[in-house]
Amino acid sequence: MGKAAKTEQRGRILGIGGVFFKSANAAQTRAWYAKHLGFADKGQGVMLPWREKNDPQNEHVTVWSVFPGDTKYFGPGKAQFMINYIVDDMDAFLDRMKQEGVKIDPERQDEAYGRFAWIYDSDGNKIELWQPH
Repeated sequence: MGKAAKTEQRGRILGIGGVFFKSANAAQTRAWYAKHLGFADKGQGVMLPWREKNDPQNEHVTVWSVFPGDTKYFGPGKAQFMINYIVDDMDAFLDRMKQEGVKIDPERQDEAYGRFAWIYDSDGNKIELWQPH
């Protein structure tokens, strides 16, 4: 008997697209990370490239970035961090989240480098979703 073809569900997480955190002194924090960890962030983030394990020709980046301490980008609440996840199919992912009763932010962004949407976890933490072009 042969193995059945694996059918992958669309709308799944492929990896971490970004790690963002707040700092009351963003410039000093960026300088510390540059000096000690080699993360040369001039305010646009550091791009850390990686490839999909099962599809190595697909290269992605994880963006590491320090945000000002008073940023509103992380949503309401006092979250100090926000994670960005890369998704393979934004529409399928959001459809599934809606069916599962997950709170979905109505805002969407389409940029030259991909589509963005946001959801909230059970503690109200904002989670960024990114479907690269």
